[in-house]
Amino acid sequence: MPLPNRTWIVTGTDTDVGKTVFAAGLAGALGARYWKPVQAGTVPTTDRDSVAQLSGLPAGHMCPEAYRLETPASPHLAARCDDVSIELERLTLPVGEGPLVVEGAGGVLVPLSETLLMADLFAHWGAPVILCARTGLGTINHSLLSIEALRARGVPIAGIAFIGDAHAENERIVPLLGKVPSLGRLPRLDPLTRETLAQAFATHIDLSLLA
Repeated sequence: MPLPNRTWIVTGTDTDVGKTVFAAGLAGALGARYWKPVQAGTVPTTDRDSVAQLSGLPAGHMCPEAYRLETPASPHLAARCDDVSIELERLTLPVGEGPLVVEGAGGVLVPLSETLLMADLFAHWGAPVILCARTGLGTINHSLLSIEALRARGVPIAGIAFIGDAHAENERIVPLLGKVPSLGRLPRLDPLTRETLAQAFATHIDLSLLA
């Protein structure tokens, strides 16, 4: 099992890859705390609300966002629209007992401000990243570019997790070329519930690679 009191950052190769669902499954499997430092868009729900519902974790495991922005946009633009300045000093990892799952916003090069990208924030924290990627067309390019951007900043990569329908070649070639371990593939779930997510996560995701 993964080491206790570790922080794991969940990011994606793009928006709507499925990283919130993956983060919920990971947090539930580890009994971890969950934190989304910057939430951009609060209607109809927030990622923290979704993770709370899908993970089955108690409310005390859901850490409040450092920034809760109303505008559904890139964080730098949402902050500007909401007349807020995102400052690195406020983005300190929450302190507490047990593991922590942190979910980034969008892809690795999404801007939080005009001087700070998500990948820069990951480098500042120094915690290992799990990269969530689609299985379909385009994922090779998106995944390898994301891996290069993280490595260029010295961000440790714990592994890649695919999300979607099976695609044997993409699932083989991306870890090979990117030189990262594959944690497995989480299928799209219908219905998506706490129970179906926990079952799929236990069946398809290899958490022993996080030890």
